Amino acid sequence: MEQAVEHLDLLIEARWVIPVEPANTMLEHHAVAIRGEHIVAVLPISEARLRYSATQTVSLPDHALIPGLINLHTHAAMSLLRGIADDLPLMRWLNESIWPIERKHVSERFVFDGTLLGGAEMLRGGVTCASDMYFYPDASARAYEQLGMRAVVGMTVIDFPTGYASDAEDYLSKGLQVRDNWLDHPRIGFSLAPHAPYTVSDDTWERIGSLAQELDILIHTHVHETASEISQSIEKYGVRPMQRLHSLGLLGPNLLIAHAVHVTPDEIGMLASNNVGVAHNPTSNMKLASGAAPIADMIAAGIRVGLGSDGAASNNRLDIFQEMRMASLLAKLSSGNASVLPAYKALRMATIDAAYALGMQDSLGSLSVGKKADMTAVALDSLETSPVFDPVSHLVYVAGREHVSDVWVGGRALIQNKVLLHNDNKELLRISRLWQNSLQN
Repeated sequence: MEQAVEHLDLLIEARWVIPVEPANTMLEHHAVAIRGEHIVAVLPISEARLRYSATQTVSLPDHALIPGLINLHTHAAMSLLRGIADDLPLMRWLNESIWPIERKHVSERFVFDGTLLGGAEMLRGGVTCASDMYFYPDASARAYEQLGMRAVVGMTVIDFPTGYASDAEDYLSKGLQVRDNWLDHPRIGFSLAPHAPYTVSDDTWERIGSLAQELDILIHTHVHETASEISQSIEKYGVRPMQRLHSLGLLGPNLLIAHAVHVTPDEIGMLASNNVGVAHNPTSNMKLASGAAPIADMIAAGIRVGLGSDGAASNNRLDIFQEMRMASLLAKLSSGNASVLPAYKALRMATIDAAYALGMQDSLGSLSVGKKADMTAVALDSLETSPVFDPVSHLVYVAGREHVSDVWVGGRALIQNKVLLHNDNKELLRISRLWQNSLQN
C-alpha cells in the first residue's frame, strides 16, 4: 500500500544539515520539512521526496543549514555611531564620547533608523534573533518588526535623566507601557534592562527584581565588564557588583548578564548555582581592552554562555560568525589549551545555549521537530572554503557572514541568494548617509 504524500509549505534540501541538537550531529544530504512556522521533520532527502510535496522546495547542494544565529547582547541602534569613538577604554569611551553624543542626538527616530540598519546587518549575517537594549524600546520593536526578525527588546533603566526619561520610575513606566502594547506579538518580546550596577541604585534594583518575578520576565544587564567597575563598587558599596546583586536577590534563571569578564572562581560558582545566563562579547571586550572572560571555566561549571556582538560603536560589527571565531580563539589563548572551546561548542553558544539564556530553548536554537523554522544557510562552495572536511569547523574557523546565502524566520524567507527581500538596501544606505551628515554637524 502506497504511503500518502503529505503537503508542506517549504522543503529545504541541503548538503549538510547541522541541527545542533542532538550534540555533535552532522547530517549529510538531509532535508528540513516546514509547515507554517514550524519544523515538522528532519530526514534524508531521498525519504523527504517520497513522503512530502511542498509548495516550495529550496535546494542547497553545497551549503550547511544551521539554526538561525542568536545575538545575545547588542545595542543595534548604535550602528549609527559605528567608528565614531574608536580606540578608547570603556569609561573614557562612555564619558567623553558616547554619552555626550547620545544626549545630543538620540531620539525615537535615531533608534528606529539605527535598529533598522543594525538589524539588516545582522540578518545578512545569519542572525534571526537579537537580545537588544537601548532607549525608546518601541522604536526598536518597530524596526525589528519591519525586518521580520525575532527580538527581545530591553526596557532600559538608569538612575539619571536622558532625553528619553527623567528617572528610574519614568524609564520603567514608559518601558512597561511599550511592553503592554506589544504583548501578543509572536516575534517581539521584552526584557527589563537596567544598564549596570554602577548606574542603578539598590532601590531600583529591588524594584526591578520584584517586577521580574511578578511579570516572569528576563533581566538583561552589564556586569563585571571592567576591573575599574569592580573597584568602584567596593569603594562605594563595600562589595563587588556580583555580590551586591546576589544580596539584593537578583541572581537567578531570569537574569542575563553581559560580559562577566572579571569573575572569580567563587563568582563562577555563584552564577552556576543560580542558573544565571551569560552573554560573552569577545570582540568588544578585546577592542575596549576590558579583558578576556574565563569562558572555559564558566562552561565547565555548567553556565549557559551565549555570544553577543555588543553595539557597533564598540565592536564595530554585528557579526556572530566573528564572535564564534573570536570566542574560540580567545579561550584557547587565555587558557593555554588548544582543545578548549572547540568549533561545535562555539556554534552551540551562538544557537541553543543563547536560546537557553533567553528561556527560549523550547522554540529556538536547534533544527528540531516542533521548533520555529528559524534557519540560516551558509554556502561552502567558494575557493576560500574549499575543501570541506568538517563543515562545523568551517563555520567557525573559515566561513564568515559573507557566505550566508539564505535566512528564514518562522519559515519566511528574509534573505534569498544574499539579497535582503523585504527592505530596500538603497533606502537603508540613504538613511545611513543622512545620519552621518547630522552627527558630523
